[in-house]
Amino acid sequence: MATGSTVADGKTVAASVARLLLLLLSFDVCASEIGVSALFNGKALITIDGGKPMMLSVGQMSPEGVKLVSATSEAAVIEYRGGRQTLSTETSTRVATAPVAASSAQTTLKADGRGHFYAEGWINGGSVRFLVDTGATTIALSTAEARRLGIDYARGTRSNGRTANGNVAGYSVKLDSVRIGEITLQNVEAHVLETTGLSTVLLGMSFLNRTQMQRDGETLVLTKRF
Repeated sequence: MATGSTVADGKTVAASVARLLLLLLSFDVCASEIGVSALFNGKALITIDGGKPMMLSVGQMSPEGVKLVSATSEAAVIEYRGGRQTLSTETSTRVATAPVAASSAQTTLKADGRGHFYAEGWINGGSVRFLVDTGATTIALSTAEARRLGIDYARGTRSNGRTANGNVAGYSVKLDSVRIGEITLQNVEAHVLETTGLSTVLLGMSFLNRTQMQRDGETLVLTKRF
């Protein structure tokens, strides 16, 4: 009787250990290791999962979604997945990320000769050409492009947007739908700018923040999160 109880207890313990190992393995798969290989005032050389180091300036975000909040010659503060970490060249952090369902919509982009990622897509059913821009807070497009797409931007909120040529007046609006490949998002924030110097629609963080971005060399994979 005691022997049977011991065997049963052993099976229970083994099952519990197996479940624990599965959880640990699942956590490991869904985590990113972020390190700093060099520090400067206002800049940091960031590495993600052992990839190629990238130089970020304060306020800039990597394609993977790592944002540099502050940096000195001694430490850097990063923001990733809603959390903040302080790093030095002697430390790294492992940040858990939510696993992505296998059925999630996904699209793959290839960099051009200058390292830029372009994508053919649709806004409110109209075809557009996007340029992935992690430095843009929202999707940005010109008034001419908005008129072509039938967007009544004049009903939006007056606001200022920032371009390479400085601040530009415009309107804050909500786009009914934005689609790239298999990914379709609704109610996406955008800026319609009163400028003639914006020939391509900028795909900013109002769209990208709702995806998981994974860059591998010249390839960028976007996977829908919500």
